[in-house]
Order: sequence, then C-alpha cells, then structure tokens
Amino acid sequence: MVQFLLILNHTGRRSHMQTSLLVAYIFSSLPTVLFNILRGQFGLWVAFLAVASHLYFPETFPVSRVVLFVVTPSWVSHALRDSIAGCISCLVIGAFLLLAQIRGIGGCINCCEDFQRVSYVVIISLLLLFPILYLWMGPY
Repeated sequence: MVQFLLILNHTGRRSHMQTSLLVAYIFSSLPTVLFNILRGQFGLWVAFLAVASHLYFPETFPVSRVVLFVVTPSWVSHALRDSIAGCISCLVIGAFLLLAQIRGIGGCINCCEDFQRVSYVVIISLLLLFPILYLWMGPY
C-alpha cells in the first residue's frame, strides 16, 4: 500500500495537504518492522541527510515529513499505532483524500473518463479498505 501512496503522490495532483495527510496515514499504518527501522539509528541518519539536503534544495526535500517519524515521542506513536484511534484516523484520512480527489477530478461523472483518473480513485479507495478490515476483523 505504501508504494501506491508514493506513486500516487508523485504522479497525480500534488498538494501539500494531500502529501501531509499521506504521511500521517503511513505513520499510523506502516508495518511495525519498518516503523521501528525508521525510528532507530537508520531513521536518524535519514532525517539528518534530509535536513542537510533541505538547506540546498528546499523545494525538493520536505524535511518535516521525514523528521516526523524520528522526533515523535514514543508514547504518542505507540498510542496512535496500537489503539483504535490510529485506525479511525486512517479511515478519516482515507475518506477525506477520496473526496478531495473526486472533487479535484471534477465530480463523480468525470471520474470514469480517463484511465488515470479511474486509477487515482481506485487507489485512494483502497486506502479505505485497510481501516475497514481492521475495524471489522480486529487487531488479531
């Protein structure tokens, strides 16, 4: 799912709000192993390189989105990821992104005119699948 989000962010309509919401979605739904890697020593180096590259290329490297994984306090990240609040936030973010994408395309009627538009809507609709399945099946 993370690959879909990154591809969608770089090929579709780009906005800072959409990118920030996708980062919040990834923050709360990233698998635990990858999340722990980003919160560890590797994440510190990635954040350092992002800050250093932001000094020279401020438009290319958004530092705040990379640093979010590293500097968030542990109690906040675990409370968000290990509770139903993270799932509900993913559901709200997914619904908001889907509505924003449909509005940006020009409504539901214009949604099915082009393959690229259909793929954007389908991919963002898949964002709603993860929280719905989690709420339905539970964390087990």
